[in-house]
Amino acid sequence: MFPSEQRFANTRREHPHGFEEPSAPDVAGGAHRDIMTAQTSAAEAATEIAPLPQARLILASASPRRLALLQQIGIEPDALLPANIDESPRKAEAPRDLARRLAREKLAAAEAAMHRSETVPAWLIAADTVVAVGRRVLPKAETPDEAADCLRLLSGRQHRVFTTVCLLTPRGGRRERVVESRVRFKRLSGREIEAYLGSGEWRGKAGGYAIQGLAAAFVVKLVGSHSAVVGLPLYETMSLLEGEGFPVRARWGAMA
Repeated sequence: MFPSEQRFANTRREHPHGFEEPSAPDVAGGAHRDIMTAQTSAAEAATEIAPLPQARLILASASPRRLALLQQIGIEPDALLPANIDESPRKAEAPRDLARRLAREKLAAAEAAMHRSETVPAWLIAADTVVAVGRRVLPKAETPDEAADCLRLLSGRQHRVFTTVCLLTPRGGRRERVVESRVRFKRLSGREIEAYLGSGEWRGKAGGYAIQGLAAAFVVKLVGSHSAVVGLPLYETMSLLEGEGFPVRARWGAMA
């Protein structure tokens, strides 16, 4: 177990706390689910969960987008375990480093909650997405003004989206991937921005937009991973799980 506020060395291979980062380039319903309710603690910063003796895969997120992405590739988490952490950037923290740190802290908080509830070891996935223009990190917009500021900044220019996915294995191994994507928006008119604000789909989204929704009409070019911009890089996630022995294609036949 590692504390949610622990710093991690920025290395490319074996990290002091067990994370192994591959050297590949960064860029590129049937079953019942136990959905846990977040109950944060200042000291623990993670959701308490009831014991899940049969759990095999836990998603450390309450994001419906990340859940839908996993379901898209035939993977159904046994439980959702949201981790509530402080997502504020540190002084002079680069966007890539922020995405990596927040994903690790979410994983650590969820792991601590698993230990407290005596959940049997399972595969645990956590992820975080950061949108940036240069070194400026855009917020997860919560108000129309925040969203409007983001959209005006993104209008007619390229921005970068960093998504980190972290995996904890039943044997305690830790793996991660950081995926960088580049997105260019068209030049947005005031009328387009106002119309998008009226949709409400920007709320809680990094950068104030949802590429899987109406904002897809703003995208002139995307280089990288579409699913990573949505919130979870599917190729990298499946590669991590498969590399650790998780049966990623077990349900594919039932989906036909």
